[in-house]
Amino acid sequence: MPQITARVRAGYATGSFVTGAFGTVPGLLLLPYLTDRLAVPAAVAGLLVLAPKAWDVLFNPVAGRISDRAGVRRPFLLHGGIAVAVLFALLFAGPSTGALAAGYVALVFLLCATAYAFFQVPYVAMAAEITEDYDERTRLMAWRMAFLASAILVSGAGAPAVRDLAGGYRAVGVAVGALILVGTVATVVGTRGVPVSRRATSTATPRELLAAVRGSRPFRLLLAVFVVQAVGLGTMLAGVDYFARLVLGDQGLQTWLFVGFVGPALVVMPLWQRIGRRHGKRTGLVTASLLFTAAVAGLGLSRALPVAAVLALMAVVGVGYAGMQVFPLSMLPDVITAQERRDGTTRAGLFAGVWTAGETLGLALGPGVYGVVLALGGYTAGTDGAAGQSPGAVLAALLGFTAIPAVLAVVALPLLPGGSRVPDEPEPEEIA
Repeated sequence: MPQITARVRAGYATGSFVTGAFGTVPGLLLLPYLTDRLAVPAAVAGLLVLAPKAWDVLFNPVAGRISDRAGVRRPFLLHGGIAVAVLFALLFAGPSTGALAAGYVALVFLLCATAYAFFQVPYVAMAAEITEDYDERTRLMAWRMAFLASAILVSGAGAPAVRDLAGGYRAVGVAVGALILVGTVATVVGTRGVPVSRRATSTATPRELLAAVRGSRPFRLLLAVFVVQAVGLGTMLAGVDYFARLVLGDQGLQTWLFVGFVGPALVVMPLWQRIGRRHGKRTGLVTASLLFTAAVAGLGLSRALPVAAVLALMAVVGVGYAGMQVFPLSMLPDVITAQERRDGTTRAGLFAGVWTAGETLGLALGPGVYGVVLALGGYTAGTDGAAGQSPGAVLAALLGFTAIPAVLAVVALPLLPGGSRVPDEPEPEEIA
């Protein structure tokens, strides 16, 4: 099978500016926006961030089914991405205080998450359609992760800077909405004429969907590991603002924490790609997860470490994080292809819908978990971000940022069976 071109890889990978911005900024800023601008109690704020994305657990498979039936992906990318951009610009533009403000955020975020499903699900499904080559998928995902790291760096480091320097949270909504719009258009244009190895079409009912998922043990195991790790990553992401402000005593370090976290990921993708080819994707995932855990555990000593050491540990965290993303995402199309070959069906959109639903739930649970941890620590909500916090709240901010992500990164790894490849995964020579 011929290799896909660099233009196609870049065109596909540009979609990460949509997924990266939407996955990063709400998890990073929506919880502190609610607790420190709208005076919403921490536990309630965590629930408000969780509920709209939890809706996608039910809706993402529906979006996948619709996309499969249509037999095309790019129109969904265009319309879904534009809707996400507009709604995100409105997310921080509602009333400034009270229950009405909290309700506005919840409603707009729900609409935004629904629109996002129509971008994300077809986008993930495209990876199984562009190429069936085992190693080419790793290259495709490596490009995607490099672009994703750039998107996280731009949105994660830029959004707090926009908030602090250019007019508050409303300016953040407009800036990130513009980034999402640019990413959408670039992806649609960049994948025009993309070589498609096969078209995934399906008229499966929800019962058939569940049966298909139950019939693929490798998919279930891979999804379980990915979701558990996503909860930990979502918890860490939600805690960056609180960690910088309460633990390190300088909210301005939030941007540098993101630079330290994402910057190395831009250069380590070729390393993870070589590890995947030489030792297998599973081995790469385990290695990346252990590296991530060790570095995050080291951050537990942040109050006694110099800032430079904290940033260095964040860089190591970023190296591990890159591998924790690229390997599951490159395993997913292999698992889908193997199951479709066994069943004689095309279910890429359905599997992608279930996968993205799980990913969305995991990342959404992170702020919810962090909000509960803050509430247990006695965190005090306010409207100006200057409310005094107890030692218990500071400890909660530290533990939520370190202990929880470290444990969740490794606790599900035993679910992955032994061997260098995902079970029932096609060997390279079978699909070359």
